Amino acid sequence: MSSYNELIKNFERIRSYMREFYVYGFKSREEYNRKSVRSYDDERRRMESWLGDHMGFVQTADGKNMFISIDSRRTRHNPLYKALKAKSFTDGDITLHFILFDILSEPETVLSLPEILEKIDGYVSGFSEPMLFEESTVRKKLQEYIREGVLVGEKQGRKMLYHRSADAELPPLTDVLHFYSEVAPCGAIGSFLLDKEPPSDGVFTFKHHYITHAIDSDVLAVLFAAMQAKSAVTVSNLSRRKDEPSRERVVPLRIFISVQNGRQHLLCYQPSRNTMRSLRIDYLSNVKIEEPTPRFDELRAELDAMQPKMWGVTAQKNRYGEEHLESVEFTVKVGADEAHIAKRLEREKRVGQVEQLDDRTYKFSCTVYDTAEMLPWIRTFICRISSIHFSNPTVEARFKRDLEAMYRIYGVGEEAQ
Repeated sequence: MSSYNELIKNFERIRSYMREFYVYGFKSREEYNRKSVRSYDDERRRMESWLGDHMGFVQTADGKNMFISIDSRRTRHNPLYKALKAKSFTDGDITLHFILFDILSEPETVLSLPEILEKIDGYVSGFSEPMLFEESTVRKKLQEYIREGVLVGEKQGRKMLYHRSADAELPPLTDVLHFYSEVAPCGAIGSFLLDKEPPSDGVFTFKHHYITHAIDSDVLAVLFAAMQAKSAVTVSNLSRRKDEPSRERVVPLRIFISVQNGRQHLLCYQPSRNTMRSLRIDYLSNVKIEEPTPRFDELRAELDAMQPKMWGVTAQKNRYGEEHLESVEFTVKVGADEAHIAKRLEREKRVGQVEQLDDRTYKFSCTVYDTAEMLPWIRTFICRISSIHFSNPTVEARFKRDLEAMYRIYGVGEEAQ
């Protein structure tokens, strides 16, 4: 496949395309109407150049649908990190970067800002098209590198002197980085560090390899920075029921990550509703850190106190601080050689209690904010459940409808009717 080397400035546009085509929808060219056909073709070719052999397609009556195909037995590294590594700089950004680090190539070279500007002028004067770097631009770039720990700034009288930080050798933790880059939030950091090492296939194979979180790394990094600063944020939150995202102000408290599907959620407090909310990270964009909030520790402690009543990511109180709780109770019958079923019931429950009623009957009960979140887990015991009761009649009706739909698919009970 031919290389597509043009770098990108606006990563959010690429993230949007990847999300629409390869995470949510498998849309065909004709189905995607948010951008022009030419824009679609340009971005598709760009993504194909990154993903290479990991892309496939299926021809349907509606057109050609592209998709990502990953064999976790052979793919050791998340291919979506390549998109993050294609973020670009302007010509001035990249030129200034290399000039600065050529000037400050050794930790022993210590220079003031006027001295650095003089040396920069010497570099660019030889260009066929000389560039002009203003003093404020260079000062901001130097301060940025100081924050990143690459440069050191030391005050001497009224002058600020700059020099390189001592180079740090990458410790022999390659295996740790291989694992971190594939399973951790913001694992892109590990992937960038691994680029400094000789190419390697890695030592880990993943049975469940969740790769789509890679394109949410930028959003997640800003949320972590906000939590560290105990600050509120404003975010654009995309709803699947609306064409345009809404702008919301929340206090980010914790990130929850599902071990079943890899989906990431932000648990946050929304002042306008005076309630805790769960927002999907892949629906968020344009995160802006605002002022610190004095209630951060109080709100996080409140969320932590709510966790024993959470099965998934629902943690809700009304505007008056009152909790709305639901309960579920079901009994399970196991065979004489099925002790493992009872052990699984105890091992997999996140909250609640398991009570043994007799040699072959066990009762599970719990009280949570949202019993609907439990339905996928409860269904795994469906052929052994002898009785079940939900306090929420809507959830109970949904459970029974799902059961009846399964009966119809398999033709169960038709003879009795």
